Amino acid sequence: MPTGQGNLAELAGRQHGVVSIRQLTGPLAYSRSAVYRAVESGRLHRLHPGVYAVGHTHLSAHGHCLAAVLACGPDSLLSHVSAAWLWGLTKTSPLPASVCTPLHRRRRPPLRLHEARSLASEDRALREGIPVTALPRTLLDLAATVRFDWLERTVERSEELRLFDLRAVEDLLGRTVGHHGHKRLRRAIALYEPTSFTRSGLEKRWLQLVLAAGLPQPRMNYVEQGFELDCYWPEYRFVVELDVFETHGTRAAFERDRIRQEDLLLAGIGMTRVTGPRLEREPDEVIRRVARLLSERAPYRASSKP
Repeated sequence: MPTGQGNLAELAGRQHGVVSIRQLTGPLAYSRSAVYRAVESGRLHRLHPGVYAVGHTHLSAHGHCLAAVLACGPDSLLSHVSAAWLWGLTKTSPLPASVCTPLHRRRRPPLRLHEARSLASEDRALREGIPVTALPRTLLDLAATVRFDWLERTVERSEELRLFDLRAVEDLLGRTVGHHGHKRLRRAIALYEPTSFTRSGLEKRWLQLVLAAGLPQPRMNYVEQGFELDCYWPEYRFVVELDVFETHGTRAAFERDRIRQEDLLLAGIGMTRVTGPRLEREPDEVIRRVARLLSERAPYRASSKP
């Protein structure tokens, strides 16, 4: 086998079966006429202008994604939902591929092109041999284009995969003010930002909000059914558990909390949970919901009187 063809097979093996004209006429030393003959003979199959599949067109999704990036020129990156798929954040099909490029380019159906002139080196990554937006940048781009609940699940999935780096996301947000996804990503990561509440501080703030809203004064750290309850209204048989992640962050604590909640329900005690980050982020909404839950317990209180 000629050296050029051998090198072509090796390169195609590393690149999910695709090569670019720049690689063929550069490192592999093919002439333009040699490329033309390879296409005519079926050794190369044109996928996009200047991008070819080697030997066959039965490519994986990875192959189609890399072909899309190669078709958009140097410094282009797989992006948006396609990048989320490559990072393992979603099972949604990455095709047609989304690509961000620093240059203005004409539409190239079926590719989804996004112009991004301000990509820093920190915004770039290489994953499974495919140039892709780094995970923080992927989340920022998604924030501008997908439903907020989908964005929240994607951020959560990145944490599950141990890919989420709050500092890197914060750094990105610090230099991309004005990006369409900026505010929505800031909102989506609020849960992961350090809360200003300690355990005692959370209880104090909670009680202030309850009384300011005109709700009945609850019993704090009240013992009922053998359990110490954070915030309890005996006449409503209703409890609010105040959660700080650091005290519930183990698997054993997670299991205990679920059993505890079942035991309270079996004793006829309703329950909801309020976390420090949520109380800090949306105190009015938290109080509104708890007030509604209490009002729905009122009939139970009346019927329990002798």
